[in-house]
Amino acid sequence: MADAKYDVLGIGNAIFDVLVQADDGFLSRHGMTKGGMALIDEARAAAIYKDMGPATEMSGGSGANTIVGLAGFGARTAFIGKVKNDQIGGLYTHDIRAAGVAFETRAAAAGPATGCSYILVTPDGERTMNTYLGAAQDLTPDDIDAEQVAASDYVYLEGYLWDPQSAKEAFVKAAGIAHGAGRQVALTLSDSFCVGRYRDEFLDLMRKGTVDLVFANEAELGSLYETSDFDAALKQLRADTRLGIVTRSEKGCVVASKDGVVAVPAFPIQKLVDTTGAGDLFAAGFMFGLVRNAGFEAAGRLGALAAAEVIQHIGARPQASLKELAKKNGLPV
Repeated sequence: MADAKYDVLGIGNAIFDVLVQADDGFLSRHGMTKGGMALIDEARAAAIYKDMGPATEMSGGSGANTIVGLAGFGARTAFIGKVKNDQIGGLYTHDIRAAGVAFETRAAAAGPATGCSYILVTPDGERTMNTYLGAAQDLTPDDIDAEQVAASDYVYLEGYLWDPQSAKEAFVKAAGIAHGAGRQVALTLSDSFCVGRYRDEFLDLMRKGTVDLVFANEAELGSLYETSDFDAALKQLRADTRLGIVTRSEKGCVVASKDGVVAVPAFPIQKLVDTTGAGDLFAAGFMFGLVRNAGFEAAGRLGALAAAEVIQHIGARPQASLKELAKKNGLPV
């Protein structure tokens, strides 16, 4: 197997985040399900934006957040995602490249605008997302750079991208190229509503070996197996995939493989501000641990460290050097 040019290549929705602090009344006024992610059209996006207070705007997208986090630890990273050749698309491209991520996907010249997610953060730190996919949903198999995929040790796929048909085809194409080159493929389930829509398809990806590693939180795992019995769901996950990583908020995470289950505690925080990006950054730390062959426990601790950093401020991308934080806490870099 040829040496990898990249440690991890991410494929996901290229989304620009518009974050605002709001109360539960705002959510109910707009008929939102707290803590979830809803797909919206351009008209609803405009209505929500008009009613929002002052916002913080920054590049986002679940898979891209993970890849930026990995770059922050010092990993060699690349990202495939679709933006339009518009002002926000230009900002997005600048941001991800400035973070040290290779981003070569050609911007769309026509069609819908660059995608935006309107994220309402309530006083309890919970985030509720309303996502206009825009150009992001127009990712096609033609956007998959076969050489780039084959040159990446891990390919990390974002479950949210499983919505549009052409993106599904891009996903499966990338997984095939990766496995053909002797690489590994990770999938994040992204959201329990997403799992509800595509439960059978996600299980199929796992059971057929299209994906090797699966990231989920407790709610997503419960949705996947339609049970509130965590232990039963975990047992099923171990049977269905080579490696399953389940985050449990303040309870930390469990890493489930054929060899057994390793539990890793959460990292202490001073104040929960905004849970946006917690799972994304956990995945970044964990994947970095795998890249460094640090073992499951150290990988879990790196994930917990990155998640703890991101939930103590507004926004889904790190504001401190993850590499320095890892060094300071005696974790492998």
